[in-house]
Amino acid sequence: MDYSFLDFLTLIGGVGLFLYGMKVMSEGLQKVAGDRMRNVLSAMTRNRFMGVLTGVVITVLMQSSSASTVMVVSFVNAGLMSLAQSVGVIMGANVGTTFTSWIIAVLGVKVDISAFVMPIVAISIPLMFSNSSRYKSLSEFMIGFALLFMGLGLINDNVPELSPEQLEFLAGYSSMGFLSVLLFVLVGTVITMIIQSSAATFALVMVMAIKGWVSFDMACAIVLGSNIGTTITPILASFGANITAKKAAMAHFLFNFFGSIWTVILYYPFCALIVWITALLGQGNPSLPMSEFANPEQYGIAVSFGLSIFHTVFNIINLCVMIWMPGMFVKICNTLIRSNNKDEEEFQLKFISRGLLHASELNIMQAQRETVVYAERVKRMIGMAQNLVHTKNGTEEFNRLYTRIEKYEEISDRMEIEIANYLNKVMDSRLSYEGKLRVSAILNIVSEIESVADSCFNVAKTLVRKEEAHAHFTENIYKNIDTMFKYVEEAMDNMIIVLKDVENVRDAEIMRSYNKEHEINNYRNLLRTENIESINQKEYNYQSGIFYMDIVCETEKVGDYIVNVVEAVEQISKGELEVKKDLE
Repeated sequence: MDYSFLDFLTLIGGVGLFLYGMKVMSEGLQKVAGDRMRNVLSAMTRNRFMGVLTGVVITVLMQSSSASTVMVVSFVNAGLMSLAQSVGVIMGANVGTTFTSWIIAVLGVKVDISAFVMPIVAISIPLMFSNSSRYKSLSEFMIGFALLFMGLGLINDNVPELSPEQLEFLAGYSSMGFLSVLLFVLVGTVITMIIQSSAATFALVMVMAIKGWVSFDMACAIVLGSNIGTTITPILASFGANITAKKAAMAHFLFNFFGSIWTVILYYPFCALIVWITALLGQGNPSLPMSEFANPEQYGIAVSFGLSIFHTVFNIINLCVMIWMPGMFVKICNTLIRSNNKDEEEFQLKFISRGLLHASELNIMQAQRETVVYAERVKRMIGMAQNLVHTKNGTEEFNRLYTRIEKYEEISDRMEIEIANYLNKVMDSRLSYEGKLRVSAILNIVSEIESVADSCFNVAKTLVRKEEAHAHFTENIYKNIDTMFKYVEEAMDNMIIVLKDVENVRDAEIMRSYNKEHEINNYRNLLRTENIESINQKEYNYQSGIFYMDIVCETEKVGDYIVNVVEAVEQISKGELEVKKDLE
């Protein structure tokens, strides 16, 4: 038959639909079970076997080893998982991804795709208009599932039928012995690096093998190469992340690369084993030509099952061998990736980066942890401002401390902008209702923390104006200011405790923050009254009283900003309870 340019575009569109369906399905699952996935990974123990099991389960749920390994890199970057723990999860992810190949092999060959795709869409559309966010996310997952197999059907229908003469160039490349194996492994690596999906590569290779474009052993070589190519996604995700996250991405590459080396060395005996297992399961010999089978359908079943068995056995053997060597991977990664400067991230975001936006629902936790770092950094400014109050103006020590506060304030402004930009990018992606509540609350929290930094810098500027006006403070003023700073620091410490465990914040901690705010306000009011009396009694002049009250009011504002942060955390907690009730 004639193969037109329109047929070619339809084929490319089928590949695109397959990838888009996988993306929509993955995002739908993240919305349905995003919190559960966060809890599973954040509760990871150092038990390597539990790590492997977690990697298998998460990858089966997300239907993408790339998505799950990107998520692992994100959690390593966020400090929720150590490098050693991540190796176990990555190993499990490689086994979990074989589940996708079995879905493609079984449903893509034995079942008429059109028979169930449209009914799935029909069922999912009413759910899309449900008031329940869970049902909406479930609808998204089902539509993504349907789109995935619609794309697979288009790929299968629009691959051109080629004659033996047209396939001669492939035969030339596949008859070079071991060199052919290396060439087709490279082809699989490059294809997967381009489309960033080993599942899509598997679907393409399965169709190519069934159509007779490539022999079974060369198809296996392409599948083997796809295991190396799929590591490109977490490597790209680690760009801009911290050193440990880069090491986690490298561990994923090394695991797949070392596994591919032994497979290539034992390639022909290994392929013979796969053929034997496939025949033993009653699916036929996939290495035989199509003419040896009763009909093309039986040949297609044998090839698809053979490729799935190859993919599964390869990853299981890899896991069984390398599960005992996570320490080796950690050592190699530490050797290959070194930090040139231990303080290289002193003025950079610690837990989030622009490169980690592949799993937005899960990356919200990284922003939460970044706000904790932000709050801890700004807390230092409170101590600096208090020290500056007791430092003589015009001295080298005063200038050094003032410059440091000014520098911290600039860093605070930059951190606020970078965290906000990150959260806005997360917000632009598909988020659950709960996720949107979290992002909105974190944006408010970041803004309030930045206001704390502004107030600390305002205290420093007030002290400069005090010296320029030749005003003087009494010992009692210094004592009262120190007490005010003490209350504020206690409130800040409690706020950081609340921020560190947003999901499990206790009512006692919330009430402690409110009580501390009342204490700060009452003390501010007391100092105002005493200030008027002191000025009237000529203990100090009116101008000194103005600068004194300016400092007191700025510290009181810090208390207001702190309680605003706690209120935002409380909103997150209440919002999650409402969402859970809605889901139930």
